[in-house]
Amino acid sequence: MNHPFIKALETIYPAERILTRDAQLLPYESDALTAFNTKPGAVVLPVNEAEVIDTVRLCHKMDVPFVARGSGTSLSGGSLPIADGLVIGLNRLNRIKRLDPQGRIAVVEPGVVNLHITHAAQPYGLYYAPDPSSQSICTIGGNIAFNSGGAHCLKYGMTSNHVLGMKVVLADGAVTEFGSESLDGVGIGPDLIGLFIGSEGLFGIALEITLRLMPQPERYRTVLAAYDDLGRAGDAVSMVVASGLLPGAMEIMDRLAIKAAEASVNAGYPDAEALLIVELEGEAPQVEAEFAQLNDIIAESGAFETRVAESEAERERVWKGRKGAFSAVGRLSPDYIVQDGVVPRSRLGEALLEINALKQKYDLEVANVFHAGDGNLHPLILYDGREPGALHKAEKLAGEILALCVALGGSITGEHGIGMEKRDYMPAMFSEEELDIMQALRRAIDPKEIANRGKMFPGGEAPALSFQGMHPLERQGVISRE
Repeated sequence: MNHPFIKALETIYPAERILTRDAQLLPYESDALTAFNTKPGAVVLPVNEAEVIDTVRLCHKMDVPFVARGSGTSLSGGSLPIADGLVIGLNRLNRIKRLDPQGRIAVVEPGVVNLHITHAAQPYGLYYAPDPSSQSICTIGGNIAFNSGGAHCLKYGMTSNHVLGMKVVLADGAVTEFGSESLDGVGIGPDLIGLFIGSEGLFGIALEITLRLMPQPERYRTVLAAYDDLGRAGDAVSMVVASGLLPGAMEIMDRLAIKAAEASVNAGYPDAEALLIVELEGEAPQVEAEFAQLNDIIAESGAFETRVAESEAERERVWKGRKGAFSAVGRLSPDYIVQDGVVPRSRLGEALLEINALKQKYDLEVANVFHAGDGNLHPLILYDGREPGALHKAEKLAGEILALCVALGGSITGEHGIGMEKRDYMPAMFSEEELDIMQALRRAIDPKEIANRGKMFPGGEAPALSFQGMHPLERQGVISRE
C-alpha cells in the first residue's frame, strides 16, 4: 500500500490500530470461504463511527478500495480483502447503545454480535428473531450486508424485516439516515433500507442500526420426525405448508448431517435417512391446537418415528445439533464446500432427489442441511483437498446444484450472498440489461467503485485467488481468462 495513504491513516488512528505487518494481516486474508485468500494493504480498527466516516472519506479522496469486515463468517467470500486495499474491522464498534423495552427496539453498532442482542433483551421478555447458524459470533453489520435469515425465517422473515432504521456512511463519505424508530413510515416512498440491506457492502457501511425486538413466545412445541427417504421428508414440508400451518421453523438434515451432529453434541436425534425438525411457537392455546394438527400431518407423511422435546433443555439440544451441523461435518471430511441455493417449497422433494443423483454422478458425499420452510438448501459437499482434482470435482458438483436451483424456479443464493464465489453465475438468473441497471445504481452511489470492489458482479479482475492460484469457476470451465 502506498506510503502517503498510510501516513494519512496515522492522522486518524494510533499506530497500534493500523495493521500493516504480514503477521498482523494474516487473519484477515480470508473469510469463512477459505478457498479464497488475498493480502490487504492494511487493516484499521476503528472504535467509533467518526473514525469509520473519516476512513471512508479518505479512501474516496485517495481512490483506495475498502472492505468492511465484522467476524468474517461470510461463506461466499463477501468479506474477502481487496489486494492492496484497506480492511475496516468493525468488531470494536460493539455497543448496544440503547434498548427500549416499551418501544421494543434496540439501537446497536455494526460490530454487535447477533446473539448478544437477545441476551440483552431477555430480561424484558424480548428477543431478536433472525437467528443464522453463526449467531453466536456473526455481527449485525454482516447480517445487514447479506440479509441473513436463519432457522426461524419462515415465520419471522430475514434481517430486512427487523431493521427499522439505519445511519450509514456511503462510499463517497456522505452520511445519511434511512427509516426511523417506528413502522409509521413503512411503505411511504422508496424502500432505501431494503435497498441497502443485502447489497453486500457495495454502497457503504452501516454505522448505527435500529432493530425491532419480538416478545418471547409463551409456548414451544419442537417435533422431530424421522424418515427413511430424504425426498419424503421434503414432501412433508409441502404438506405442512399446504395445511395452513405457519411453524416458527422447519429444518431438514440428512443421514450424514445427523451423524455429524450426534458425534459433535449428542443431540439425541433418531437414526434415519432424513430428519425433519418442526417448531411451533406462540400463545399456548394456539400452539397446542396446531400441535395436534401437525401430528396428524406427520403421521400421514410417512414418518417412521416422531419425538417431541419435553423440556427446554431438550429443545436447546435439538437446536444446538442443527446449528452446529456445518462445523460438525468437519468430523466427516477434511474439506467441504457449503453451497447455498433456493428452490420453491413445492419442488423441494424433487430437488433433494436430484442432488442425490448428482452426488452419485460425481462419487462425492453430500450432507444436506437446510431451511426447509423457505426452500433454502445448504448442501455440504465433502472432499479431500489433498487428492489431485478433488476440489475441481466438488466445485463442478456445486455448480450443478446451483443450475438445478435456477432450473426449478429458485435462486443461486438464499442468505450467504453472491460475494466472490457466485458472481459468475449471476447471468444464469439475471439478463444483461438487469445486471447493467444494478451496476448503474451501484455507480450512482459509489462512482469510484471502491466499496467491496470486485464482488457480486461478473467479469473484471478477481480480487483474490484460490489457494491453488486460480479462480474456482475457471478451474471448472465456467469462465476463461484467455
